[in-house]
Amino acid sequence: MKKFVKVGVALVSAMPFLAFAQQANPNYLSSIVDSAKAILDQLVVFLIALAVVWFIWNVIRYTMSDNEESKEKARSQMIWGIVAIAVIVSVWGLVGILQNIFGVNTTGAGNVNGLLPR
Repeated sequence: MKKFVKVGVALVSAMPFLAFAQQANPNYLSSIVDSAKAILDQLVVFLIALAVVWFIWNVIRYTMSDNEESKEKARSQMIWGIVAIAVIVSVWGLVGILQNIFGVNTTGAGNVNGLLPR
């Protein structure tokens, strides 16, 4: 009996999704993908800004510290900040190169097509 109740609850819970499946808007999925892309584009910009702030914070820590142990720790964190910036920007550029190769046209904050030679 519990099995039938669980199946019934699952079917009733799925009804709104089934109703939306009958929607006649062919651009519905495309608008969801565009919204997700816009969020991811802003996330890339945020990650780059976060890595730059991390790097600058560690430069300040390095210059303000007196003992060698804290200077070494700040120096190590500065190196990791530079690595993070390089990785984020290189992946961003690689995506732009792949977009150019496959002819995908995009606009928005994450567009690197204007930065690459044609």
